[in-house]
Amino acid sequence: MRVISIARQDRGDAGCDEDSGAVRKVPLPLARREFLKGSGLLFGALTAGSLLASLAPSTAWALELKSLSTEEGQTLIAMGRVLYPHSKLPDAVYALLAKDLDATAAGDAAAAAQIKTGIAWLNTSAGGNFSKATAKKKEEIVRSMEGTAFFNMARGQCVTSLYDNDMAFATFGYPGSAWEKGGYITRGFQDLKWLPEPSKEDSPAPYMG
Repeated sequence: MRVISIARQDRGDAGCDEDSGAVRKVPLPLARREFLKGSGLLFGALTAGSLLASLAPSTAWALELKSLSTEEGQTLIAMGRVLYPHSKLPDAVYALLAKDLDATAAGDAAAAAQIKTGIAWLNTSAGGNFSKATAKKKEEIVRSMEGTAFFNMARGQCVTSLYDNDMAFATFGYPGSAWEKGGYITRGFQDLKWLPEPSKEDSPAPYMG
C-alpha cells in the first residue's frame, strides 16, 4: 500500500496559479509505509470526490511523529477541530498541528513535557479518550483550559499549521501571495463568486496614486 506523506513541501512548486487562477495539483509525494517508523503514525483517507482528493495523487495520507504517540497525535487533531472548526478541512490538514507540535517537542524537553501533560489532561478530563468524546464535552474541556500555557501553545500553532499550507489554500480558494505581481487591485480584486456584487457607491474606483 502506498500513502501520501503530508510533511510540509516546498511552496515554490505548489498552490494556485496566480495568473490564471487555476489550482495546480498538490505535489504530495508518495512514501512507502515501511519508511514511516517514527514514535507515532497518523493516517487516513481524503473523502472521495472532494476537492483535495481530486488534487492529490492518492486519497490515502500518512504522517510520521517522532516524539508523540499515535494516540497523542489523534488527541491534538481533535483539539485543533475544537479550536478552529472547519467542516471542509479533512483530518489531513489538522494532522499538521500534531506534526508541528511534535517537532517542537522533539527539540525542547520542557515543551515536550508541557505538550504531553496537556494531552494527558485532555484525555483524563474526557474519561480516557478525548478524541472520542462528544462535541459538547470536547468544547467544555478545551474551554476549561483557556489561558493555560498548553492551550496558548496549541491555539497559536493552529494559526500557522491549519492555514499556511496548500491544502487549506485549495479548500478555501485562496490564490496565494500577489504582492510580487503588483497586488490584487489590477489582478481580479473583485472576482469573488461567493459574495453578492457590491453597489458602485460601496465599491469606488481604487486609488492608484
